[in-house]
Amino acid sequence: MQGMTAGITAAGQPVGGGAWNILGQTYHLKAETESCFIFETLFPPGTFVPPHIHPTQDEFIYVLEGRFDLELDGKPEQAGPGDLVRLPRNIPHGIFNNTEAPVKAVFWVTPARSLRRLFESIHNLTDKEEVVRISAEHEVNFLPPPA
Repeated sequence: MQGMTAGITAAGQPVGGGAWNILGQTYHLKAETESCFIFETLFPPGTFVPPHIHPTQDEFIYVLEGRFDLELDGKPEQAGPGDLVRLPRNIPHGIFNNTEAPVKAVFWVTPARSLRRLFESIHNLTDKEEVVRISAEHEVNFLPPPA
């Protein structure tokens, strides 16, 4: 991983080849260092990230457009434009676009750990069980569905 350089990463454009399709969502890398990993997302209507835990990372979501329905530590929440979602490590969270419009947001995790390798490994993968398996190898642990 290289050190960060000064510059601007344009809206909707990735830096350093970091562009991924993760289960129908678009992720564009904005910046990456050992201490942080920042990416812009586009969640089309009906897409989501099921409840999961980052045991080694804190995560933040800054909503640019649209509305996320969230499950934060078992509680329902909503976040809209200008809201910052704080997700400390080991707190279960799920992210859902249950609206009719896309949601655009900026996510960042700290420290970066192996999130880029995870995204590279699951890019364009459609087998959800395989996504869960690979994610666990990269310190993202999905929770079993409710009974």
